[in-house]
Amino acid sequence: MKAINLGSSNVLSTVLKLIIPAVIAQFINVLYSIVDRMFVGNIETIGDTALAAVGVCAPITTIISSFAFLIGTGGAPLFAMALGEGREDNARKILANAAISLAGVALFVAVLFLSLHRPLLYAFGASDHTYEYAKQYLLIYAAGAIVSVPGTGLNQYITAQGYSGMAMVSTIIGAAANIAFDPLFIFVFRLNVAGAAIATVISQFLTFSFVVTFLRLKGTKIRLTLSAPDFKLIGKMVKYGLSPFIIMASDGLIIIIQNAVLQKMGGVEGDTWITVATIVQAFFSLTSMPMLGISEGSQPVLSYAYGAKNERLIKRAELCVATACVIFTITMTIISIFCAAPFVSLFTDNSDITEKAIWGIRVFMIGAIPMAFQYAFVDCFTALGQPKYAITLSLIRKIVFFLGSIIVMPLIWGVSAAFYAEPFADICAAILSSTIFAIVFPRVIRRRVSGEDSLKKRRFPHRRKISAEPAEGNN
Repeated sequence: MKAINLGSSNVLSTVLKLIIPAVIAQFINVLYSIVDRMFVGNIETIGDTALAAVGVCAPITTIISSFAFLIGTGGAPLFAMALGEGREDNARKILANAAISLAGVALFVAVLFLSLHRPLLYAFGASDHTYEYAKQYLLIYAAGAIVSVPGTGLNQYITAQGYSGMAMVSTIIGAAANIAFDPLFIFVFRLNVAGAAIATVISQFLTFSFVVTFLRLKGTKIRLTLSAPDFKLIGKMVKYGLSPFIIMASDGLIIIIQNAVLQKMGGVEGDTWITVATIVQAFFSLTSMPMLGISEGSQPVLSYAYGAKNERLIKRAELCVATACVIFTITMTIISIFCAAPFVSLFTDNSDITEKAIWGIRVFMIGAIPMAFQYAFVDCFTALGQPKYAITLSLIRKIVFFLGSIIVMPLIWGVSAAFYAEPFADICAAILSSTIFAIVFPRVIRRRVSGEDSLKKRRFPHRRKISAEPAEGNN
């Protein structure tokens, strides 16, 4: 229950206290999908087909989760900036509006995917062999969005108050339940793919219950309260959250297009290639999601320092974040060389799928180290109230670099070339993001510390709508 002092002069200690629980929480989050896929892949007689079906659902589950980040990660920087300015009343208002928004978004997402499940699944790579299993999984998971989206989104506001350990605990509760319930529902109750989805939704409900309870406790610094919706403030949250939303949603889009390409270009082996991609994505998520924990978990200290106009704290914190991302990706690259084979064996004993998946993991990891700079710099822009740079860089990475390459490469070099699209996009995006960051970051800090933003507001009042000042949300 003890909150971290986000304004502490011991920057390294503050950053580590934020990112270590966040990384652990993201590792645990990855277990949701990995444990599901591992158990599903080992279902007797239908394991490989069922695993391909869950792989078809993977982009949809990613897109559902991304809506939580639209409001969660979008409002958390504003929330932390308000705390840095000493405006707890504004922080309380932001939290209340975040809860309202997350509830509405969750209902919308559940209805949308429950209504359109059939055309979506076939469009996303399902075949006649995998459709029924994919349908079972998706219908249950989509219904659970009512608790998963608010639970994940509100957890960001626990971290933003400095309670990073409690945010981690909420994730551990869900993961432990998921791991316990998976074999029970899949094998004991013989519910197969549906059992995996039920176990996941139950675990998400437990996380949601813990998060809401904690935010309502009297000892919590900023408690969750009821408030009339402020649509101007909600719009600002959405603007800030577009970058993390695009990053996550486009990850789902990427898997969708990848599955479609693999299904079409793979011919009779289309389902096999989708199974391979499902295993490869599971391993790659062990790198991308914890790194997201580093870059987004550190946002409270960056946003707090920005609100307090503390230039030294901003620069030192960002250096710590970038260094942590690089060290982590180097470690995961080394692990991929030696541990790809035993990891793949958790999902299948098919020798053809095993050989392809080991190769695919090593290809995906080629661009992992450059990707560290993309995550560190793009999420820093979001934390400092500069969503236009974060959104633009995210879109270029996903749409220009990745989508272009995954469509073109297989046409020239065959179906296996689709796996090279990820490292190509990661390397190109890292170069671009590093260049833009080196130019823009000093300017953003200088304007904030010198008060030039406030001066521009007085001279050009019609520009107030695009200001990054968190105080605007209180008008």
